Amino acid sequence: MPAYAVAHLREVSFNPSIVEYLQRIDATLEPFGGRFLVHGAAPQVVEGSFPGNLILIGFADMTQARAWYDSPAYQAILPLRTANSVGDVFLVEGNDEGHRATDILVAAG
Repeated sequence: MPAYAVAHLREVSFNPSIVEYLQRIDATLEPFGGRFLVHGAAPQVVEGSFPGNLILIGFADMTQARAWYDSPAYQAILPLRTANSVGDVFLVEGNDEGHRATDILVAAG
């Protein structure tokens, strides 16, 4: 199943540290097959509010996503982002292509 690293960054201080983070993150993704699916785009909010920006990075599976996040290369640059932004970041497993909304009813039992 595909997996995703998702970030909702509500505030980012664009400074030399963030620039360095952005210059270095692509190299951390390459060994794990990660790629930006959404990066910095302002969403068109149709319900509620969504301050900030959304970042979505796709991986082949959760093993690759977790390995990227835990990798020494990413951990080395992580403080550049965390010291200069406010937001939430999480890893989540996706669904296969045939998934239907009612599939969760079976899992809920």
